[in-house]
Amino acid sequence: MDKENATRKVHGYCAMCVARCGTIATIENGRFVALEPDPAHPTGEALCAKGRAAPEIVYHPDRILYPMRRTRPKGDLDPGWEQIGWDQALDLIAAAMQRIAARHGPHAVATSTASPSTTAIADSFNWIRRLMTAFGTPNACNAIDICGWSRGYATRYTFGVGSVGSSGGAMADIAHSGCMILWGYNPSISRITHATAIIAARKRGMKLIVIDPRRAGLASKADVWLRVRPGTDGALALGLANLMIERNWYDVDFLRRWSNGPLLVRADTGRLLRERDISPSGRDDCYIAWDDVAGGPVGYDPATGSYEHGSDRVALKGRYVVATRDGEVTCDTSFQLYADLCSQHTPEVIEKTCWVPPADLEAAADMLWNARPVSYYAWSGHEQQSNTTQTARAISLLYAMTGCFDVKGGNVLFPSVPTAPITGEDLPGAQGLAPAVGLAERPLGVARWNFVAARDLYTAILEQKPYPVKAVIGFGANPLVAHADVLRGRAAFMALEFYAHADLFMNPTAELADIVLPSASPFECEALKVGFEISAEAQSRVQLRPALVPPPGEARSDTRIVFDLASRLGLGEYFWHGDIEAAWTHHLAPSGLTPQALRAAPGGIDVALDTRYEKHAEAGKDGVPRGFATPSRRAEFYSETFLKHHYAPLPAYVEPMISPVARPDLSARFPLILTSSKHTLFLNSQNRGVSGLRRRARDPEIEMHPDAARARGIGAKDWVNVETPEGKVRARARFDATLDPRVVSGQHGWWQASPALGAPGYDAFGPDGASFNLLIGGHAADPVSGSAPHRAYVCEVSLA
Repeated sequence: MDKENATRKVHGYCAMCVARCGTIATIENGRFVALEPDPAHPTGEALCAKGRAAPEIVYHPDRILYPMRRTRPKGDLDPGWEQIGWDQALDLIAAAMQRIAARHGPHAVATSTASPSTTAIADSFNWIRRLMTAFGTPNACNAIDICGWSRGYATRYTFGVGSVGSSGGAMADIAHSGCMILWGYNPSISRITHATAIIAARKRGMKLIVIDPRRAGLASKADVWLRVRPGTDGALALGLANLMIERNWYDVDFLRRWSNGPLLVRADTGRLLRERDISPSGRDDCYIAWDDVAGGPVGYDPATGSYEHGSDRVALKGRYVVATRDGEVTCDTSFQLYADLCSQHTPEVIEKTCWVPPADLEAAADMLWNARPVSYYAWSGHEQQSNTTQTARAISLLYAMTGCFDVKGGNVLFPSVPTAPITGEDLPGAQGLAPAVGLAERPLGVARWNFVAARDLYTAILEQKPYPVKAVIGFGANPLVAHADVLRGRAAFMALEFYAHADLFMNPTAELADIVLPSASPFECEALKVGFEISAEAQSRVQLRPALVPPPGEARSDTRIVFDLASRLGLGEYFWHGDIEAAWTHHLAPSGLTPQALRAAPGGIDVALDTRYEKHAEAGKDGVPRGFATPSRRAEFYSETFLKHHYAPLPAYVEPMISPVARPDLSARFPLILTSSKHTLFLNSQNRGVSGLRRRARDPEIEMHPDAARARGIGAKDWVNVETPEGKVRARARFDATLDPRVVSGQHGWWQASPALGAPGYDAFGPDGASFNLLIGGHAADPVSGSAPHRAYVCEVSLA
């Protein structure tokens, strides 16, 4: 081979996290040697250290190379792994799934996946969902309860869609925003495409508000940084809203026309007032507002999305006495009740509760109103606490007051390239699915969408409630290091009748499997990406990412594993009889693209899309405005859905269940507030064995204020014990003078060794290890979603 042909440059994108950065790979003599950003790609302005380490991940000596079968009991230190062939491995998995389904029903088999936002499982995630649905199980454990619930699902109770960049949700129009809020979100670490876009927007004058206990990443460049006490974000949102309501800094026209703020709420029952309450001939599905001009009640019909005399006459605030069939009833508008709730959170209360000074609170409120259009991203920093759902609602309602939803420069429902759905809701297996585990306890939570919180999965395995789960088929997940209740989770996985796990590397959860399968990395297999969630331009890009090199050993892509397993289960007809190319062709058909066309354009093809704004105001075929996908067809301040399920209909702030305020009995022994953050070099619990990354972060760390460390006799880089009511682990102290002295911040995901550096691994289940999640109990969970409080707990730190 001549020198010119020995080196190839291959366009693609890095799939290792949700940023999906456009890349150019260098292949020399058939070997993958470098990954660089592709400036011509809409997400290719930069590439993080994790992406640049891709060649080392591909050629790492600890990769799983062959299917393996356990030969010794799960309690043994040595699993006795025995190499087997793919046919045997798939046959064993299919037989176990069918055996368990025959005895207990298909719902007794659950799937477990890594987060599609923070790993490469996004390549195969929808195909895994399709397999699950075709088989007939509703139970998918994929970390949505701790990563994505509030931004992707909780805000649907306000806007009818995810509001901050979830699939199908509203994305921040960063290029046109006048002001942006980053709430519990540090894109410099977790989504570099957002970081670069925000930096560009700052250069043109966009204002930036960052809400985070740590002054990390873009917080140092913010116009306003609110150093919130971990777990009190809901109070902060209500406090900001209170200032804006006091100063009339809210979009009255939007709230009258497009929110349920004008609808009247009965003081006696808490229900929305209806026509039938007033007249025997009235409708139960028609609500009542107050007509300021006529001085009396007026009907609102969700079917037409209109008031009898127009929205400009309805009262947004006020208390009224309405004559009903049962006598006079006092009613408040929904927005009045929300304003009353917010009024409890004065600047003085916020300073005491959230530790945010009034001047900073006022500066942020002023910016939210006077620097519109506003966009926001609220991420995992505020999600992992015991009040996460109501916090997400409080943030979304604060945002609704700006009137910027789906306007240029706000959070916009960008169009998507049309595709055929592939997750399987049309398959026979989707009919008559059993309720997902956890639905009875939390009917508005993750189980409503056939996802399972880890703690509910453990209950179904160990206690067989609400029914037994006997098998788990896992793809890349490591729940025993990623979720709370670690020891209970370990007992659950040991108690499974069958567990199969596909991955690149072994991990503490995979060690408990009966069958382990070798997965190909995203650099060793093709994958299809439709739309890159960062901007309107990026949404139009469709790309078929090429394989750069063959996978090692007998590794296969997760998609290939799914299709092969489907055939073994007798479900091949729903998976194009194992033909992935045919499946992609089906998926792409509405777009007019084909896999062949995409291979001929490795950098991707842009499909012309028309970005429209304020689509809630557009009329449908029946001439009725689209509105929002909520019961009232309006953005909902007052949620009767929550009321019906015995949750607060307004997003009331509730103190974190495990905090010095809620549990003063713990404060003497555990005086510090414990939060956590992602590490810039690693993907959750992955890649600490990659020496190019690990040499830059050899040990787990706990960030402390120097004063807090000094009071405990702790020096920089000292090994310390971090202890909570749940357990104890070790880490090195690192000082951060921008932290509040009452707060410390840890890192989850530490277990893996890096032999090339002589850097140790850590026991994932014991006090001499470094598994942050051993410190967190799942009992203090959000009552709606089951989210565990990884970001708001109590602890003490002492010299080890």
